[in-house]
Amino acid sequence: IVILGSGWGAATFLQYIDTDLYDVTVVSPRNYFLFTPMLPGATVGSVEYRSICLPIREICPRANFLEATATYVDPARKVVNCETVICDGGDEEYCEIPEDADFDIEYDRLIVSVGAQSATYGIPGVREHCCFLKSVADARKIRSVIVNCFERANLPSQSIEDIEKQLAFVVIGGGPSGIEFAGELRDFLEHEGPKYYPNLVKHVKIQILEATNTVLAPFDKHLQEEAIRRLQQESSLSAKRGTKKRSLVPDNFKPEQLLLETKVQEITKDAIHLADGRRLPYGLAVWAAGNGPLPLTLQITNSLGQSSPKGGRMAIDPWLRAVGSDGSILALGDCASSTDNPLPATAQVALQQGEFLALLLNKQFDLSVPTVVGEAAKATTIPPARIPGVTKIGLSDRIASLSTGTTDYFKPFQFFNLGILAYLGGDSALAQLTPVPGGPAVKGTGFLGNEIWRGVYLYKQ
Repeated sequence: IVILGSGWGAATFLQYIDTDLYDVTVVSPRNYFLFTPMLPGATVGSVEYRSICLPIREICPRANFLEATATYVDPARKVVNCETVICDGGDEEYCEIPEDADFDIEYDRLIVSVGAQSATYGIPGVREHCCFLKSVADARKIRSVIVNCFERANLPSQSIEDIEKQLAFVVIGGGPSGIEFAGELRDFLEHEGPKYYPNLVKHVKIQILEATNTVLAPFDKHLQEEAIRRLQQESSLSAKRGTKKRSLVPDNFKPEQLLLETKVQEITKDAIHLADGRRLPYGLAVWAAGNGPLPLTLQITNSLGQSSPKGGRMAIDPWLRAVGSDGSILALGDCASSTDNPLPATAQVALQQGEFLALLLNKQFDLSVPTVVGEAAKATTIPPARIPGVTKIGLSDRIASLSTGTTDYFKPFQFFNLGILAYLGGDSALAQLTPVPGGPAVKGTGFLGNEIWRGVYLYKQ
């Protein structure tokens, strides 16, 4: 088995796969798993990088790890072409490609779990001038830029206009990543700002740009409204009447500004140009406006003759087999989407898919039944079949057979949505959980939501 990637899907698969049955090789430019929900906190020092990283070799000591990037997959020859990547201290920002970089790996089963990259939607200047929030290197860069913005603004040569430009932090995208980063930045401003930059706090502006008419689209409407209310509320600094911190900011100081139905047209070195003609000067611009496919994902889908689903994700059947393959290529996580039931590109989906796929392979069902492709890339599939004398039938298979009437085939993947969480800043969060699959949701906001948010993520870590 060759696994491409080291994110949620790959890491969970490695945790459960039986290495007595399979020879496992992992190919990734990152030799650790990153606990992405805490990445916004790492940008301002709320959490340290080492506390959200886990070495791949620790997750699965018997897997062979290769620090490299997969560049091309040949499904006919069952070969992956890779490019060696040498990173200084494991930091993607300081990676280089040596002269003898290329090598090939043969596979019997290929598991594609490469994730996605930030989608720029063809907007000029995004990749050149924005920071992203996908990796430890991104978080380090953002932390460095934030500090540099404050230090430049503190120079005596700066005018008020220069100071306000340097301390204008713009977040493009009102999804969980963008909102959580804005919340962490607001915490930094209110907790650390008065200590280190008391004369600059009043000039800070955090602007959140969202193209739609709301934020946090996956949440229920009343939780979205609660998020909007909290994002626009008065800072805790101006609320502290009669205190020393209170004197640092004007009355009704609101550092966060939410600009809904606001589309970006272009980003230049000094300003964000909006579709309505407005120009927003900035010191830091963080792009958190959605995901797009990696070049490798598009290459594989093209090689398999797929008509790619929405978003450029690889089409898979209910057993995670890539449509158009003979069952030797499987895909999960953000880079894949089921033809029958498209799921959101979230860590929760990838985690459950990784566990499901490891169980499927451990039980040794026959995955090689061809997939017959019909119109519009819809697949007519035959479930993985039991191999007499080889396949392991357990209690869960017998329970599943009560509805299917047979243990000859493996059950399809079923996603259980356990809920979603989002931190808003100021020890406030939204929680929308479903403890029992199919049951009523448990919802929390404010302090209660924050306690649920922290409790869940501490448990997961």
